[in-house]
Amino acid sequence: MSTLVGVEAYIFDAYGTLFDLKNPIAARAARVGDKAFQLSELWRQKQLEYSWIRSLMGSHADFWKVTGDALDFTLDNLNINDPALRSELMELYLSLPAFEEVPDVLRTLRSKGLKTGILSNGSPTMLTSVVNHSNIAASLDFILSVEEIGIFKPSHKVYHLAAERLNITPEKVAFFSSNAWDIAGASSFGFQAVWCNRGNAPNERLPGQPIAEITNLKDILDLLEG
Repeated sequence: MSTLVGVEAYIFDAYGTLFDLKNPIAARAARVGDKAFQLSELWRQKQLEYSWIRSLMGSHADFWKVTGDALDFTLDNLNINDPALRSELMELYLSLPAFEEVPDVLRTLRSKGLKTGILSNGSPTMLTSVVNHSNIAASLDFILSVEEIGIFKPSHKVYHLAAERLNITPEKVAFFSSNAWDIAGASSFGFQAVWCNRGNAPNERLPGQPIAEITNLKDILDLLEG
């Protein structure tokens, strides 16, 4: 693994990186039955697709709307007609748990005097809710949402928002995401991008490569300079 050199800010993607996206379906698995895995996978797939397509169309909606639309498509596709389940799944998205190692990693970075924050497609309300639910607000210096600029990652405008807000050049940012497409976007913009490959997935065939690949955020500590 490469060492992170000259970093002034450690920025994290939210969904799938800090917070476990599989929790809502797991919490209702018995009710969903044998379609639980399909529901989880297709919901996430359509959520991302809708964010990218809206960005290309120039037709922005916040991530709560996109997430709801993706869930509605998924429920229709799987022939699940359960309005109460739909409501419960959306509400569970506001209380996604942080992965087990996240609180300790963030606390350790802050104890070393390092700046930490989130850069996410999530709306401010969504992000505030999950951060507070996981009790990690005190370990974050900032939470940045794409709602400030009205376009989703991996647009370079999103990564520029972070660099501009922090008043630092891109190479001084270490960016962490579990999404390889997000890493491609961040790396091609100029961030020192580290892929947290939680699912042992193959890398994307896209411009912009990670400088390091880890399987758990606790491995960040092995990348720190010095």
